[in-house]
Amino acid sequence: MKYPQLIRDACAAATVGLLTSTAFAASYSIQIDGSDAIWLAGRSDLVIPAADQPWPGGLIRHGGPTPEEILETLPPGIGVNAGDVIQALDPAIGGISFFNGFGGTLFGPGGNALSGSSLTSFGGISAYQGPQGPLVGVFLNDDVPDGIAPAGLDFTPVGFGTDFLALSPDLAQVFYIGDGKTSGGVFQSFTAPAGATRLFLGIPDGFNFGGPPGAYDDNDGWYSVRIGVNETPAVPLPGAMWLFGTAFALSVSVARRRGA
Repeated sequence: MKYPQLIRDACAAATVGLLTSTAFAASYSIQIDGSDAIWLAGRSDLVIPAADQPWPGGLIRHGGPTPEEILETLPPGIGVNAGDVIQALDPAIGGISFFNGFGGTLFGPGGNALSGSSLTSFGGISAYQGPQGPLVGVFLNDDVPDGIAPAGLDFTPVGFGTDFLALSPDLAQVFYIGDGKTSGGVFQSFTAPAGATRLFLGIPDGFNFGGPPGAYDDNDGWYSVRIGVNETPAVPLPGAMWLFGTAFALSVSVARRRGA
């Protein structure tokens, strides 16, 4: 389910300067891998050990080797300014398997179960509560996140849920994106807080989707989304979603830059 390495390298080369964008309006096509841990957003200070080695003080890993032996990766990000309105311009697509072994059950960008995940904070980035394994985001400033994390947001049915129209998270608060739309097909909006310079997209995971963040070493697959900064999503035409899915399958213009 991964892009060939040659295509990945070409895509990564196209993202130089992605995090420095200050354009008033812009759009980005971004691939988010199952290994893109949202709690590693902005963590340019970390050295991630090989997948078959322990990681003291880092994200939790399986006690032994996994069939996939996937290395945790820094999530992709884009440049933003305070007050920018972020929306998906097309619904997020793709699938990720969170279980040992290739080819398992796939979760879509909306995740699984409305209240199946409760993960603690890590490295100055907040806790997460909501569906299991969805597409999520976090706004950061230019600093490497550390210190005391802000309070986490609740995306279970007793909190914000996942059907909100607009959200204004604080810096370092993990927030649910899913496929970027409400159940009624309206594109949701996310406003960048004061001090924000970067938006990262990633995945929340942990053992049984609870407790300390981790268990990324068996996550194969990806999500993909076209994100707009101060851009208005187009009203879908009949058959537009089928055409988008077909075009995506042929596209190699994925904007991302890998971290190691």
